[in-house]
Amino acid sequence: MSKLKITDYAIYRWRYWIGYGLIAAILISILTFTGFFLTGGISEPEMQSVVISNSINFNNLNSLAIADLPYHTLQHISIMLFGVSVFSIKLPSLILAFISIVGAIILLRIWFKPSVSILVALIAISTGQFLFMSQDGTANGMCLVWSVSLLLIASIISRTQRFRKTLIVIFALLAALSLYTPLSAYMLIAFACAILFHPHLRYLIKQIPNVEIVAGTILSLILITPLAISIIKNPSLGLSLLGIPTKMPNLSANITLLGAQYLGFSKPGGSTVMTPFFELGSMLIIALGVYVVAKHHTSAKSYVIAIWSLMLVPIVIVNPNLAVVTLFPMVLLLAKGLNKFISYWYELFPLNPYARVGGLIPIIILVSVLVLSGMDRYIYGYRYDPQIVPSFSRDIRIIPKDTKYLMVSSEEMAFYKVVEIRNKKITVVATPTGDSFLATRKIKGQFSGYNLSKIITTYTKDNGDRFYLYTKAVQ
Repeated sequence: MSKLKITDYAIYRWRYWIGYGLIAAILISILTFTGFFLTGGISEPEMQSVVISNSINFNNLNSLAIADLPYHTLQHISIMLFGVSVFSIKLPSLILAFISIVGAIILLRIWFKPSVSILVALIAISTGQFLFMSQDGTANGMCLVWSVSLLLIASIISRTQRFRKTLIVIFALLAALSLYTPLSAYMLIAFACAILFHPHLRYLIKQIPNVEIVAGTILSLILITPLAISIIKNPSLGLSLLGIPTKMPNLSANITLLGAQYLGFSKPGGSTVMTPFFELGSMLIIALGVYVVAKHHTSAKSYVIAIWSLMLVPIVIVNPNLAVVTLFPMVLLLAKGLNKFISYWYELFPLNPYARVGGLIPIIILVSVLVLSGMDRYIYGYRYDPQIVPSFSRDIRIIPKDTKYLMVSSEEMAFYKVVEIRNKKITVVATPTGDSFLATRKIKGQFSGYNLSKIITTYTKDNGDRFYLYTKAVQ
């Protein structure tokens, strides 16, 4: 009777599907929890995003000439369908985050071994930067969407002849739409430079018929027409999309901020987003990935990663608030480093099955520690950190349902006007109105003819008084 090999076990044969299923379950759980229950509120940038999204009018071409148009279109549809709520504001980001990580897993599966793609995906979805971006109701996550989508489609086009025409059209479509997002142009420039300098990529481009290239170019030009018109009218928009500041920034302060964002392990913190973005263990693996890219710089993948990363360095230095654009290049460097780490161990013991299996134990421990520590820091940080928690307002959740008039300050008017339009039960005013009205804390005070009857609070230590209910005084 022959011995039973490990490959005979069903769990071994299905190990990758089990891994991908585990990632899907974790991802859905994390997105649901972080999006709707963890912060429980919205930040000032999210309120500004709602105002921009609501201003879109598909019958007015000028209203479409805005940065991050694709994202604001999705958010416009969301608040149109569900009103203004935490759910509707964050829903587009949650959907895009799910699509991004699924696309990233497929791309990593094409570029690396299945084991590497699973482990890197687990680390990536547990980082504070991804978790924050996935629930942030602004367009910050679009850079990840475009990065993953364009690299994935380009990789598929280079590997197969099937559906190539359709994929080229989709690539042209996404490339054009990505130009509406700040700094996305540098990813396309990196693609163009890699094609120009790398012989294999030049060969692949020459295999694509000129007719398909021309068709994709025409489609792209049509899609960026509103953006081009807007840039001609307002050149500062073009500068912002390229990350070029209108005045000289404080480079010393920016470098200090970037140090905290990437290397601030001894003093973690943040405002709306936690820092540092990656754990110490992940950064060490990323450093190994940088070494691998530098050593094997002749490969097409290394060309793209290196050129893209080098182009982003000066841009991020002058715009540290846009550092989120580096997330996916760093994930690719993480994959490069982890792949080298695993391969090196297997090269040491090419024929020893015990050593090969034994090497999995420290890798599993390492990944488990990175995943659990990342999620733990994120969850507790956004629930208890005194710098982060006050950045998220829960006001739209605690407005009493029977509120008829809501008085707000001039700086709050734009957002609450959207609430009025979409929710329809509330009338937003700037002066005392009716027999009773609700006032925000920014405009609270004493009003002639009205008495304060109730204060609506939330659980935060500071600024916990959110609304003041006034009723008309009895004559």
